[in-house]
Amino acid sequence: MKQWLKIERIPGPLAPSYEKATRLAIDIYYKKVAAEIVSSFNEGVILDLGTGPGYLPIEILKKSSNIRIVGVDLSRRLIKMARENAQRAGLSDRLNFEFGDSSDLRFDEGEFDMVLSTGMLHSLKQPIKVFNEIYRVLKKSGEAWIYDPAKVAFYIDRDKWKASLSRWDRIFLQLFRAFGLLGPIKTYSPAQVREMLNSTDFEILSIEAQKDEIKIKLKKTI
Repeated sequence: MKQWLKIERIPGPLAPSYEKATRLAIDIYYKKVAAEIVSSFNEGVILDLGTGPGYLPIEILKKSSNIRIVGVDLSRRLIKMARENAQRAGLSDRLNFEFGDSSDLRFDEGEFDMVLSTGMLHSLKQPIKVFNEIYRVLKKSGEAWIYDPAKVAFYIDRDKWKASLSRWDRIFLQLFRAFGLLGPIKTYSPAQVREMLNSTDFEILSIEAQKDEIKIKLKKTI
């Protein structure tokens, strides 16, 4: 995919259909990821980049009362949904969602104990710049865990998802496909990820290829 065609945010008209897909993935994907995170990290402040409708942060906070999370996304519509979801879950006191650009974060240096991202890396126009921002906002010895892509479509029941779509959801999906804006996801290989990370100050803890997903674990050592 050409760089200029990359869409770094979920377009507003597609937000409802995206939210419905991620909602179907809570039990079969996000709960599993949340359990993995909490097993290694169960207190402190987490930054979740590309948070979408906020289902991963919500599942993390359900498993630990000692964690606070800030979720950031470029889609204002998804941020609105995430705030509503946090309120319904009774977690708004420990969970804040805000509009923001991962390549230009408003946070101070060393503000977070951990940074997460699921399904964002492949869409970034300037991935190295984002890695450097993640490094900047992490505390010393803080870790970044990046899952890409978060293959939600691989986990969900597509028939249930299609049945949940409204008429307008279907129209917008068809329009975006017709203009070539919804094609196959172009992912990075582990070698490509390692090459990008070699230009940052991160210590690479691991880069694992699992099915169609790459899981990256990084540490700030300076």
